[in-house]
Amino acid sequence: MTVEVVLVHGIRTSATMWRAQVDYLRARGNGVVAVDLPGHGSRMSEEFTLEEALATIDRAVHDAATRGPVLLASHSMGGLLSIEYVGREESSPVAGFIAASCTAIPRGLGLSTYRTLARGFDSLPDRGMWLTDRVLDRTLPPHTRADFGAGGYAFDTQDAALRSLSVLNLFESLGRISMPLWFINGQYDQLRVNERLFAKVAPHSELVVVPRTSHLVTAMRPNVFNALLNLAITTLEQT
Repeated sequence: MTVEVVLVHGIRTSATMWRAQVDYLRARGNGVVAVDLPGHGSRMSEEFTLEEALATIDRAVHDAATRGPVLLASHSMGGLLSIEYVGREESSPVAGFIAASCTAIPRGLGLSTYRTLARGFDSLPDRGMWLTDRVLDRTLPPHTRADFGAGGYAFDTQDAALRSLSVLNLFESLGRISMPLWFINGQYDQLRVNERLFAKVAPHSELVVVPRTSHLVTAMRPNVFNALLNLAITTLEQT
């Protein structure tokens, strides 16, 4: 059966960040769905809750599983949520899992500092978009530059979403993940900080670091990320 792919975006952005991957997967012949989490993209008016975010992933995975084995690929906050989802005590129909740009423990000083910085940017007259646009213009290739923000930015959801991550018990979840798992990080990603620990705790994981790449590995190096999707799909096809 053909592998079906479910894509989960990160904080502030939306399903549009995956356009390069959606195009690649469809051309490859795989079914694919990129979800919008509550409070993001097409669901911007909704309140973000951890329960609904996990339910969103669950609905997409179960629907995809009616058509074939499922590869779940998630980025940043979506990756942390997906670790919690895949590693729950009750089984999920996920055959393989890519967790990109999410190997940092969302607790303590690191999380509080991130939230403080985010609130500081949000307090600027343009909510920090001038600086955000400058950074994206300089780091993303033209063919993916518009994708990251095409669904809008979830400014009003950001703090609640970040706060909710502190209750995740990631190491217990990682220890229960039994399917093939790939951690994918950019070389210059600030969330690489606990990558070795994550890989050690997850018994069936591989760690891939993409050179000369930031946190936005899917958009900054789309061809490399697509090749890693191909690696995961090919692995599942041969099991």
